[in-house]
Amino acid sequence: MIDGPRNEDRVNDGVLNDDRDRDTTARVVTELIKRELTIACAESLTGGLLVAELIRVPGASAAVRGGVVAYDTQLKHSLLHVDAKLLADHGPVHPEVACQMAVGVARAAAVNGTNADIGIATTGVAGPDWQGGLRPGTVYIGLAFRGAVHATKLALPGDRARVRVETVRRAIREIEIALGLPPSSAQADDSVQSDDSVQADDCGNV
Repeated sequence: MIDGPRNEDRVNDGVLNDDRDRDTTARVVTELIKRELTIACAESLTGGLLVAELIRVPGASAAVRGGVVAYDTQLKHSLLHVDAKLLADHGPVHPEVACQMAVGVARAAAVNGTNADIGIATTGVAGPDWQGGLRPGTVYIGLAFRGAVHATKLALPGDRARVRVETVRRAIREIEIALGLPPSSAQADDSVQSDDSVQADDCGNV
């Protein structure tokens, strides 16, 4: 088990710069290591910010397998094996797409034939323009763990930068929830919780 980074050791190399958020990330990574669980990230709108935030924590290599940035829609199919018809019919911003991305990255991050224990994925509209009839701030986070997979829909306020950062914050919270951890003070006081809409969709078993 590792301790979280000390204040004097912190550098601005992650996406979450508030001390409470950074402590939440350290708490999640520490718990993953404690339980000997591994995680892999599939990212679209966050473009690698989520995996960067996780590996900011010293010792994260014991839990974080890696990540795939599948920004182009076709890469979601070719790298993560998201169903091509699903992408053609609904586009990349869809709960089932998020679910399949999460499952796909857990499999893509297999080491010695063993998949990552947790796959987490982000897909959405960062803005400033609408995409496929969806407003900026429409985001889905997919999470696959222990044979089940679900997607959480967010309606986030703010500009492109804020949407991307808030997506990372919420993704960290989704990992907390999956691990059965109570919300940290940062998440409990999270202002986004009061002005976004959150909806979970069960994508079944994997």
